[in-house]
Amino acid sequence: MKKLLFLLVLAALGGGGWYGYRKLHAQKVEVAYRTATIKRDTLVQEIRATGTIQPIKQVEVGTQVNGRILKLYVDFNSIVTTDQIVALIDPAVYEATHAKDCAQLKSNEANVEQIRVKLSLAEKDFVRKAELAKRNMLSASDLDTALAERDALAAQLKISQAAVEQSKASVKLSKTNLDYCTIRSPVNGVVIARNVDEGQTVVSSMNAQKLFQIATDLKRIQVEASIPEADVGVIRTNQPVSFTVDAYHDTFRGVVKQIRLAAATVQNVVTYDVVILVQNPEMILKPGMTANVTIITAMKKNVLLAPNAALRFQLSDKVSKLQEGRENRGHGVWVLENNKPKRIAIAAGIGDGSYTEVLSGNIKKDDEVIVSSLDNKNKQEGLPTGRWFH
Repeated sequence: MKKLLFLLVLAALGGGGWYGYRKLHAQKVEVAYRTATIKRDTLVQEIRATGTIQPIKQVEVGTQVNGRILKLYVDFNSIVTTDQIVALIDPAVYEATHAKDCAQLKSNEANVEQIRVKLSLAEKDFVRKAELAKRNMLSASDLDTALAERDALAAQLKISQAAVEQSKASVKLSKTNLDYCTIRSPVNGVVIARNVDEGQTVVSSMNAQKLFQIATDLKRIQVEASIPEADVGVIRTNQPVSFTVDAYHDTFRGVVKQIRLAAATVQNVVTYDVVILVQNPEMILKPGMTANVTIITAMKKNVLLAPNAALRFQLSDKVSKLQEGRENRGHGVWVLENNKPKRIAIAAGIGDGSYTEVLSGNIKKDDEVIVSSLDNKNKQEGLPTGRWFH
C-alpha cells in the first residue's frame, strides 16, 4: 500500500514538473527581425499612367459634293497653308448646273422688265380712262376693266420679281457647289492622313466624306493620359510631367494643361483624361505614339522617411500575446528596445510607394525600424538580405 502511494506521488510530481517545463518554454518565442534605417532625403510623390500623343488641333478636310477626284496636290506629310488647294473634284456637272441657273436668272430678269413695261402702259391707260369717266365719256365697266388690268400686271410683277430672287438663290447655290469642287486647306499644318486617290469617285451623303486629316503645328503637341479616379484628385494644372516613348531613350517634359470632366469606365475602373502640353521643337514626337507618363504631384526636400514595409509591419499572433497593453491604432513603426519590439506612433505624410514621410513621432534619422519577422519554428534556408536581430 505504501509502495503504491509512493508511486502515485512520484507520478504526480513528474507530471507537474513536465507541465511547468512546457509552460516556461512556451513563453520563450525566438523571433528574428529584419530592420531598415530611417533616413532623410527628397521625397517625390508621383502618379504613373499611359497616354497617347496627339496634335493640339487636327482638322478633317472633307467634300460636300460628289464626283471624281481629278487631281491631288498634297500627300502624306505635306505642309499646307490656309486656303491652299489640296484637291480638285471634276467640276463638269456643277459648271453646267451653274450655267443653267445663270441663264434662268437672266430670263426671269427679262420677264420682270417686260411686265414692268406692260404695267407702265396699263397705268397710263387707266389714268386716261379715269379722265374720260369723269366727263361721262366712258362707261364704268370699261374703267373697271382698265383698273383690273393694271392691278393684274402689278401682281405679275411681284411674282416675276420673286422668281428673280429664287433664281439668284439657285445661282448662289450652284456657284457654291462649283467652288466646293476645289478643296482648300482650312488651316496651316501638315497632312497626317490621306483617304483618297486620284481617279477615285467620292460620294457625299449625310456626312462629308473625309479626304485629308491635317494637324496644326506639331512643334507643340499634347499627351492625353487616362488617370484612375483614385489618383485624379491630387492632379492640378501646371504640375510638371515627365514621360518616355518606346521610339527614343530620352525623357521628355511637359505640364498638365487640362483635367477633363468627362469620365470613362474601362473594366469597371473609372478614368479621366488628363491633357499634358509638350514642346516638340524638333518634331521627333509623332501623333499616335504611346507615352509612359509620370505626373509629379508633390515634392518635399530633406524630410524624414520611413520604409512603407515598416508601416505595414505587425507582430505575429504568438509574439503579440507577449506585448500586452500595446496600442496599435493609427500609423506607427516598431523598433527594438532591449531586443524586444516596441511600437512608436507617428504621423504620416506623403509617400512614393516605397517610403512615407514622417511628420511627427519619437523617431529620428538612422533609427532602425522593423520591416519583417520570422520565428524559429518557421525559418527556412535562404533568409532575405538585410539586418536581422534575434
